[in-house]
Amino acid sequence: MIRICEAHEVTEALIDAFARLLPQLSERLTAPDRATVARIVAAPATRQLTAVTDEGRIVGLLSVAFYDVPSGRKAWIEDVVVDAAARGRGVGEALVRAALSVAREEGAARVMLTSNAARRAAHRLYERMGFVRYETDCFRFEL
Repeated sequence: MIRICEAHEVTEALIDAFARLLPQLSERLTAPDRATVARIVAAPATRQLTAVTDEGRIVGLLSVAFYDVPSGRKAWIEDVVVDAAARGRGVGEALVRAALSVAREEGAARVMLTSNAARRAAHRLYERMGFVRYETDCFRFEL
């Protein structure tokens, strides 16, 4: 069984999960240090959701961030990752459903996310859940 929990404190299990799971999301990602994990957990506009097994092992993560702009309150889902050993068991869907629930509670009018073009299984999941591919260009500026 998997429980979806919100991280409210820095634990060794959470630090380990970031270290183990982020490289599975992208080879270029490295584990955040304890101070960074603390900042993530404490951020008032961000919620860190975890998928936890009955044994207490975190097998999935996602972040959902909220922001207010003139066009309304929005939510952005980031860094969705499920441990390779736990994929195909509904963990990703449970995490995203929980994020959508949190977004509703927070009064967001829209939830957005991006996904690497190579992550076909994730795309199928998002579309099956009702996300609509939005024709736009995404720009990034590295600081």
